[in-house]
Amino acid sequence: MNHADIIEPTEDLTLAGLFRERVERSPGAVAYKHYDWGRQHWVDTTWLEMSHEVGRWQQAMLKMGLQKGDRVALMLRNSREWVLFDQAALGLGLITVPLFVDDRPGNAAHILQESGAKLVIVAGKLQWRGLLAHEDGLPTVEQIVSVALISEEDAPEDSRLESLSDWLFGLEGGLQTEVIDPDATATLVFTSGTTGSSKGVMLSHRNILLNVRNGLHAVKLTQHELFLSFLPLSHMFERTAGYYLPVMCGYTVAFARSFQQLGDDLKQIRPTCFISVPRIYEKLYTKIQNNLNKASLYKRVIFRLTLVVGYRRMCFLWGQKWWSPIILLWPLLNKLVAGKILQQFGGRIRIALCGGAALSREIDQFFNSLGLTLLQGYGLTEASPVISVNNPKYNKLGSVGPPLKNTLVRIAGDGELQTLSASVMSGYWKNEKATVTAFTEDGWLRTGDLAYLDEDGFIYLTGRLKEILILSNGENIPPGDMETAISLDALFEQVAVVGDGRPSLAALVVLNKDAWHEFALERGINIDEENVLNRKDVKKAVLSHMAGHLKKFPGYAQIREVYLTLEPWTIEQDLLTPTMKLKRSRLLEFYKNQIEELFTH
Repeated sequence: MNHADIIEPTEDLTLAGLFRERVERSPGAVAYKHYDWGRQHWVDTTWLEMSHEVGRWQQAMLKMGLQKGDRVALMLRNSREWVLFDQAALGLGLITVPLFVDDRPGNAAHILQESGAKLVIVAGKLQWRGLLAHEDGLPTVEQIVSVALISEEDAPEDSRLESLSDWLFGLEGGLQTEVIDPDATATLVFTSGTTGSSKGVMLSHRNILLNVRNGLHAVKLTQHELFLSFLPLSHMFERTAGYYLPVMCGYTVAFARSFQQLGDDLKQIRPTCFISVPRIYEKLYTKIQNNLNKASLYKRVIFRLTLVVGYRRMCFLWGQKWWSPIILLWPLLNKLVAGKILQQFGGRIRIALCGGAALSREIDQFFNSLGLTLLQGYGLTEASPVISVNNPKYNKLGSVGPPLKNTLVRIAGDGELQTLSASVMSGYWKNEKATVTAFTEDGWLRTGDLAYLDEDGFIYLTGRLKEILILSNGENIPPGDMETAISLDALFEQVAVVGDGRPSLAALVVLNKDAWHEFALERGINIDEENVLNRKDVKKAVLSHMAGHLKKFPGYAQIREVYLTLEPWTIEQDLLTPTMKLKRSRLLEFYKNQIEELFTH
């Protein structure tokens, strides 16, 4: 194996120093690929070209009079501009504050105010209009830069707004890398706030660099890898593993055009490494299963045989089972079935990393059996973010892997997973109370996740400490696993299990419109009838269908009532975080009356 050209994180190295070292080592190598909409094709940018651009951006920041320690925010989709802004800021000792491009204007304005950001760069009109319309007036913001051009008819009466081309006009300058303490804060990442208001996580240069290096010890990569970046860079999972890691190793990153075009981008770019969240695999799994149900008996049998042989082969490669003659069928089955499915990922994926939420063992096994090296990992923003990840040579399905090198974990008396490492945050921005609460008396970070360790030290997540539902009979139920099991069915677009303090469980369900029409047609339900989703026979049919996915759960963990809707939960309603996680407390308040009605019948 040709090993990557890894830049080792020395005592005085910073994220900006890492970038400079990469430019010096690989000036002519391709750093990034992006799609040029004007020329209608993919364009390459070398590391040296990136450094020249970073220098221009730094001149614009210096022109504003920004000083070390000032906060600057970015509200962009994954792009070269995201990297240029971040590297320009890091090199000057500024602190970057990432914002989710689709976040609610009110939440983005809150983060800008909390962080005291002086500069913010946005994608275009949708973002700056929302920010400028906010009632607090963004008191600390001195300038808003729009990547998209601002037309005369759209231009607001606010002198702080300027287009990127004007902001950079006439500026030139070499790459600057100020002397910065590696333990100084590099970024403020505001958590998505599933259980309350967001908090600014302070991560240093050293926190992130050591997380990248320790991660590379677990997932061995080759000298030449190609990443496709589509998860938001404002999320630390993508930022650490899909941005800083490629800088450390000299890999190329291609920026996906959009989520809707992800399938086409995978086939065009043909990446070797892919970072994703469970939802991508869940949707593809559901699509494959639906197509399989409509296929001929012959195709179904061949597909099932592929999974059986693939699973046996996989276990043999991981040293978990002895070799079997049935594995000899794999080349043929790979050509007929597995290989064709993996073409949807471009056909060259060596390693697919999955994190951000729990991936069901069923889906984990499914894709690994098809020959996709799908490795589930785990972490949280406060740990920079990776805590554990499975190994390509020893992957335990259903687990999130063993801890990274130089990372300690333990299980507290209440079942909470706790961790200790050099990648753990220094604390929350201007929030001493929350910082104290986040750590144990002996300095371990409380993750808030329930877990257990097996005999080999692999971590298995079982739920969230604060999201455990306790029925009135005393039974404890983590709703996440049930919600995942139900969501694997195409009929259910979004699911929230409720019942804390109640005698039984109920569910709030958003139905997939297309799947609902098919479901109703098969059962003779008139979907045009008024209040059809409230009919008892319709709810009974849906509950019966749902029960088929909950057979592995104990008897008390069954859904007895259901509220159905076709209106999806959105970020705009404040029911989802920008990373598409349920804001459970907000959801309970939003559906307060409907939930009460579910438990009064």
